[in-house]
Amino acid sequence: MIHDGRVDTLDTERLHLRRMTDDDAGHLEALHSDPEVMRYLSANISETREHVLSEVLPFFRSFHGTPFGYWAAIERSSGRWLGWFLFRPLRKDPVPGVIELGYRLTRDAWGHGYATEGSRELVARGFAEHGVQLVVAFTMVVNRGSRGVMEKVGLRLVETWRDPDSAGLDGAEHGDVRYALTREQWAAQGASDGS
Repeated sequence: MIHDGRVDTLDTERLHLRRMTDDDAGHLEALHSDPEVMRYLSANISETREHVLSEVLPFFRSFHGTPFGYWAAIERSSGRWLGWFLFRPLRKDPVPGVIELGYRLTRDAWGHGYATEGSRELVARGFAEHGVQLVVAFTMVVNRGSRGVMEKVGLRLVETWRDPDSAGLDGAEHGDVRYALTREQWAAQGASDGS
């Protein structure tokens, strides 16, 4: 649903994506404290409800009123909370028209195509409705699951480097990767898919 350029909810075949509320605090605390979920993201997995309420949710909500930001992912058939998606300007050195894609799902949601499904919807809306020119996504070289999602969405590997933020994480010695998809590449994919 779009109101004055902002996107409050999005629906895919199996997912309902909505803006975050304080009711998500417990889910976020559990998700951000799961060592397997955070394996390639952070060595510090001691998330607290207080931190979620005072830092995480206010940052997530800072994008309300725009077509970008963070969305809670809810399984439409069951109402189960699955995690979250991000589709927002870069945090470091933002560039107009360049949007970062990301996702963090609960372990029981892995392997069911939810990350791909939600990401495709956000990318399509960004290019078709919100003037996005380039979508980028980042992960570690060894994070094969996340890299697979990026590739299924149509992003292409453009760079491998050593990100100092990954230091201390399992597999950091192999480096990090950046994937990207331009508006033109996305449009060409749609044409080749017959859509």
